[in-house]
Amino acid sequence: MNHQDQVAAKIKSLSSDLQLRRNSVDWVIDSARYCYSYNFSWLGRPIIQYPQDMVAMQELIWQVKPDLIIETGIAHGGSLIMSASMLALLDYCEAVEAGKPLDPQATRRRVLGIDIDIRAHNRAAIEAHPMSHRIDMIQGSSIAQETIAQVHEYVQGYERILICLDSNHTHEHVLAELEAYAPLTSQNSYCIVFDTIVEDLPDEMFPDRPWGKGNNPKTAVWEYLRRLQEEGRQASDGAPLRFEIDKMIESKLLITVAPDGYLRRVK
Repeated sequence: MNHQDQVAAKIKSLSSDLQLRRNSVDWVIDSARYCYSYNFSWLGRPIIQYPQDMVAMQELIWQVKPDLIIETGIAHGGSLIMSASMLALLDYCEAVEAGKPLDPQATRRRVLGIDIDIRAHNRAAIEAHPMSHRIDMIQGSSIAQETIAQVHEYVQGYERILICLDSNHTHEHVLAELEAYAPLTSQNSYCIVFDTIVEDLPDEMFPDRPWGKGNNPKTAVWEYLRRLQEEGRQASDGAPLRFEIDKMIESKLLITVAPDGYLRRVK
């Protein structure tokens, strides 16, 4: 059995360990008291994510090799910087494999960030970062028609697109984001919906938030997948739009903010 097969077998075993999975949710609940997800940075910018999901994103970017990553929700910009740095690494590795020098001006691979409120100090820090030359930003509600139109215009000419949804976490907002942006996902790429774990956590963890059990990104994912199954949708490339939840990722991570949130577009 080769290494890849060994890993797959171990992940399958992890997925069947229900007690370990319950322990993982308990760990999330306990660590949230310390704002655990706020404790990390990427190349100097705060990134409000779990390290486990950051590793998963690295693996997916390497696997998909997108030429465009679209992210809703910017905050301090750490996720934009991470995505941009991974795209730069893809360019570097491809240049090495081709035996050619890397052209520092070759920045076709880009990241597009969308946020309803890009605060001036965060914008300034992002624009001052060495990775900024790969990043574009749109300020506006991700579900406003004018913003959606801007994004759909922006993506013209890109072939491999990966989507990350991480802004307002209410059911209706995330569902509207899925309707607007999931069709842009390329075949065999991913639309990742973050903070689906809200459905698995006690309501008292979100006393000042409009989301909670029954009203969160996971319920939006379930509804969107139901719509695709029953009503059908067409992707932006003209093919039928189909997604499946990549359970292998969350089984491997155990600790993730995105259970049922790693959606792979399948043919």
